[in-house]
Order: sequence, then structure tokens, then C-alpha cells
Amino acid sequence: MIKHHKAQWPWHGLTALVLIGLAFSLYAATSRISYEWHWNRVPQYFVYQAEQPQRAEGYGSVEQITGQGGQTRVTLRDEDGGEQVLRVDAGSVVLQEGDDVSEGDQIGVTRHWTAGPIAWGLWTTLWLSLVSGVFGLLLGLVTGLCRLSSNPTLRHLSTVYVELVRGTPLLVQIFIFYFFIGTVLNLSREFAGVAALALFTGAYVAEIVRSGVQSIAKGQGEAARSLGLDAGQSMRHVILPQAFKRVLPPLAGQFISLVKDTSLVSVIAITELTKSGREAITTSFSTFEIWFCVAALYLVINLPLSYFASRLERRLAQSD
Repeated sequence: MIKHHKAQWPWHGLTALVLIGLAFSLYAATSRISYEWHWNRVPQYFVYQAEQPQRAEGYGSVEQITGQGGQTRVTLRDEDGGEQVLRVDAGSVVLQEGDDVSEGDQIGVTRHWTAGPIAWGLWTTLWLSLVSGVFGLLLGLVTGLCRLSSNPTLRHLSTVYVELVRGTPLLVQIFIFYFFIGTVLNLSREFAGVAALALFTGAYVAEIVRSGVQSIAKGQGEAARSLGLDAGQSMRHVILPQAFKRVLPPLAGQFISLVKDTSLVSVIAITELTKSGREAITTSFSTFEIWFCVAALYLVINLPLSYFASRLERRLAQSD
């Protein structure tokens, strides 16, 4: 029997029309409020040429100015006969040969490329997500196993931790951790931010781990113990590898949420990506352009993470 596949191009065309309609709606909305786009203001917040002034060390005069490629060599002679040689960018020299100079006078500038505030904010978001994600994963794994423990103390304490963290907003937890615990223990805002994010992530990872382990048939553990493995070995070599395959999608979703949750640590003056965007808006007055760039950078982080998780999930499914 010959199978007839339905044509997919109408649906692709419909998808394109929807996207075009959304783009047109955005354009119409900005036109109604007479918004002027200034994308040329955005690149300087990613990378820009910083200027470092070069100044005279003492009183004297300009003895010689010579060009060397893209730089200018300025020789100063002080009152005691000493010589100071400065190399500045061509065209930045503000004096001529024979001019007198005083201590601290600017002779010229040197320029070099440096990362802008949004680039630094992106870096802060990345390391916050990575560090808090690693600690949250470890904490969640231990807590999830404690919730399955036969020891009542471990089970009850882990349950209190999970329910307490999941039942309160992350923003409130950040405030409590920084202004109360951080003040008492004299913690830095970065440490407090990482700790709050890790504790929050660990509670959700614990529930993911617990549900994944409980989804494995009890016969798996019984079979492992019948082969001579103790409870720890059975969990480590038999149960957890199978559970990991099942919990990978929710774990990936949790870490994607963590990347976005790092925006909340801006309330304790950590300049991550979102706070960097707000600061850029105050100086550029390019509200829509900056927020679109910030949103795109979050996508740049999360889309590869989602793709990697889906690839790993397919590979693990093939290994069954």
C-alpha cells in the first residue's frame, strides 16, 4: 500500500504569515507612538573603544613629536633635563613642539577595544547561572534522595526545605538571604545571589529527582539486590542511570528557567544582563532596541542549552 504524505507547505506558509503579521503589528504599534529607532546607539554597549589619557609627569616642554605608523611619539624634556617618552594615537596630540607642559597635562590618548556594559552583564549572567546551577544540581540530587530515605529525620528535613522554598517567591528569598543572612554572616552580594539561586533551584531539582527515581519499577532494585548489590550500589548503578534519562527534559527546563531567574538578583545591585540593559536605556534612550537585544541574548544562551538537552535525550533513548 502506497502511503500518501500530506503536503506541508501550506502550514509552513501559514507560519510565515503569522510571523509577518506579528512583525507588522510591532511596526504599526511603534508608528502609532511615533517611536524613532536608533540601532546605531546599541553597538557601543557591547564593545567600544576606550580612551586612556597620557599625561606629563612633571614640568617641562615638548621637545619632539614624530609619527610611527598609527601612533605618535612625543618626547618631553623636564626642567632637570630628564626625558619622558609617550606614545599616543595619531591625531590625538593636543600640543606642538616647543609648548610648555605642567605636571598632569594631557598630551594625547591611547585607544583600545573593551567590552561594554551589556557584554559584562552577559558574562555575569553566564557565571551566575553556571555556578548556581552546579550547586543547585548537587543539592537537589542529595535532597531528592533524602526524600526517599527510610530515615524519618532526613525525609522530614528535606520535605520542609523543599516545601518552604517552593512555597515562597524567589525574590523574597533573595531579599531574606542578602539583607538578613548576608548581613549576619557578612556575605558579599555575589555570594548571597548564588546561594539564593542554588537553594531555589535545588528544591525543584529535588522534586524532579524524586519523581524520576519513583518512576522506576521496584523490580529493578530488587533484581539488583538479588545480584549481590547493596542499596547504595543499586541506586548508583541501576536506578539513577535509568531515572536520569527520564528527568533530563524537566532538568533542562529548570536550568533554562534558572538563566532567566538570574535577572532577579539585580535587586541586590548585581549588574547582570537585565540590569545592564536598564542602565544602558538610561543613557541611550533606546528602550525598544536595548530590550530586544537583551531578549536576544537570553535566547542565545537558552536555545543551545535546549538543543543540547534534546540531542542528549535522543542519544540516551537510542542506548536503551
